[in-house]
Amino acid sequence: MFTHVDYAMVNVSDMTRAVKFYRDKLGLPLKFETPGWTEFQTGTTVLALHGGGVAREQNAEPGTHIAGTCSIGFNVDDIEQTFTDLKAKGVTFIMPPTRREEDAITLAVALDPDGLPISFAQLHQQAAQA
Repeated sequence: MFTHVDYAMVNVSDMTRAVKFYRDKLGLPLKFETPGWTEFQTGTTVLALHGGGVAREQNAEPGTHIAGTCSIGFNVDDIEQTFTDLKAKGVTFIMPPTRREEDAITLAVALDPDGLPISFAQLHQQAAQA
């Protein structure tokens, strides 16, 4: 049947702005770009941007989990360096690096230009060895 996620699709309200964010700020390698569909290669999974999305009303508190939405997550080797580098590029964070003992990670959460949460996690040493 199927064994892995081939691509994840994010609906965006402004393709040019979204490409600049994912390519220039996050540093994801661009696979190809069109006005309605853009792909970034992220290992074995493609991150696709689909144009024509309607901007979401910003009536929820930042960090609120809204039903019917998703977020993107990346594992990183050095969360503090990732946080510092992305902040310097103008990436907005709604949660700075925060140690989460219950999950054995340190987690930081940023927002893309349309408000999609993007998580960056560093495994704690004991979890990485397990």
